[in-house]
Amino acid sequence: MRKYHALPVALLAALALTACEDGTGTQNEGAAASASVTPGASTAGDRPAAEATKGTAKDTANASVTGNAQQTSQGAKGAKGTTGTPAAKATGTAGKPAGERRVICNGSNTTVTAQEVPRPLNHMLITVKNTGSKTCDLTYYPVLRFDEMQWAPSPIEDSQPQAVTTLAPGESGYAGVLLSAADGSGEAGTTGRKLTVGFQGGTPNSSGGPSAIPSLPAKGVYYDSTLTVTYWLRDMDQALSY
Repeated sequence: MRKYHALPVALLAALALTACEDGTGTQNEGAAASASVTPGASTAGDRPAAEATKGTAKDTANASVTGNAQQTSQGAKGAKGTTGTPAAKATGTAGKPAGERRVICNGSNTTVTAQEVPRPLNHMLITVKNTGSKTCDLTYYPVLRFDEMQWAPSPIEDSQPQAVTTLAPGESGYAGVLLSAADGSGEAGTTGRKLTVGFQGGTPNSSGGPSAIPSLPAKGVYYDSTLTVTYWLRDMDQALSY
């Protein structure tokens, strides 16, 4: 006989509650030229010197203007390269839309069905389809509760997947349920007429949000003390192989 799996009080309660510078350096060329002329000297003879001095003054002024202009231009480019570009890149990588982030699958963003299957015997298949707009995670295993029972079926540990079962919008995940022992060795057999499927959060036995209440056959579903359930899986056949 299998041991019952105690249902955490918090999760039981959750199940029950279900039913966003200028700086150009320009100089005075006239002053520079006058300062270089010697009084009484021939203006014609000293013209080359004066012109040379004037030319030098112009060259100095032009060099100053050009150098400062280049520095100003480079400074502007540097500011753009160090502040503008990285900021744009950061926005592009860190600013992912919230819609691309994964959430927990639960009764508010999925549809859940439960149906008995002919094979294997005494098994039921639970199917969860992501009907939301975001990718969601089916964490751990479903917390099942028939009618008002105060215990939850234990998970089949061998069925635990290597990674969390993740559903993109429109995809489905599965869990297989062993309802009763085929050889009749189970105890406290009874018929359940209402099934509540609870979802776990990011940590074991935590609430993942609203539960789901899938329809059951009119005759109900028979189960006994051997009631167990698989972890959430991506493959339907795998879910029914335990």
